[in-house]
Amino acid sequence: MTTPPSADPDLTHVGPREQAEILAQALPYIRKFHGKTMVIKYGGNAMTDPALQADFAEDVVLLKLVGMNPVVVHGGGPQIEAALNRLGKKGQFVQGMRVTDDETMEVVEWVLAGQVQQDIVGLINQAGGKAVGLTGRDGGLIRARKLKMLDRDDPTREHDVGFVGEIESIDPSVVKALQDDAFIPVISPIGFGEHNESYNINADVVAGKLATVLKAEKLLLLTNTRGVLNKAGELLTNLSAREIAALFADGTISGGMLPKIEGALDAARSGVNSVHIIDGRVPHALLLEILTDQAFGTMIRSH
Repeated sequence: MTTPPSADPDLTHVGPREQAEILAQALPYIRKFHGKTMVIKYGGNAMTDPALQADFAEDVVLLKLVGMNPVVVHGGGPQIEAALNRLGKKGQFVQGMRVTDDETMEVVEWVLAGQVQQDIVGLINQAGGKAVGLTGRDGGLIRARKLKMLDRDDPTREHDVGFVGEIESIDPSVVKALQDDAFIPVISPIGFGEHNESYNINADVVAGKLATVLKAEKLLLLTNTRGVLNKAGELLTNLSAREIAALFADGTISGGMLPKIEGALDAARSGVNSVHIIDGRVPHALLLEILTDQAFGTMIRSH
């Protein structure tokens, strides 16, 4: 029998005894997290590399089958950028947030809720799960208002970033109903305002708030980095709120990492047991993070 191309060929050398040993080592974690909600922000390479996409879908299905409740929130920055480029529009960013005018918002909606979300739903279903795609409109899930973005250096200045929203409230009843019925929710980070207008919301922020509202056991943010690195490029595996504040102050954490860390910190302070920023370029990073004691990124604790 030939090894399928996506399989790790090294696994052919693992005998039945070792395989049983590996499964047994996962047992305490399966027991500990049974019935618990895991909110997973899906982004980076894990979203664009076909082998990693398949790994991610398998991981999510396995977590569901062993009794956990995975909820997926996805980004789509590169896909939105590609669509805007095809239309001849150049993406603009202020402090890590995309400036979103009327036309850009239309593109964001059809890329996120149409293309990206449905691709993820298809991958999970193909791997044997039952995924359902949602946006913030479905079941009144995410109410939003226009984001007031203050300048980091001069708080008296405000940046207008267009139809970028901040979350006003989350009603998780539609997510809970799906979870209870063996479905895996896949959520696009689009909220709606009081006049039925759509808002583009940072996916890390949505994942963080959703984890808080669902009282999730873990919030897992898949990224294109090994986690939070210090200035020497070394991985920081365990950080407290105070240590993170110092990393903000000296500029170690900047750019696209800012909203990610802020969302993570917020969730950790609001009762989510642990927040993990993990390397989505590692095959099966999700399973390794949840079912083993190996660290594949940075864990953030509230104290």
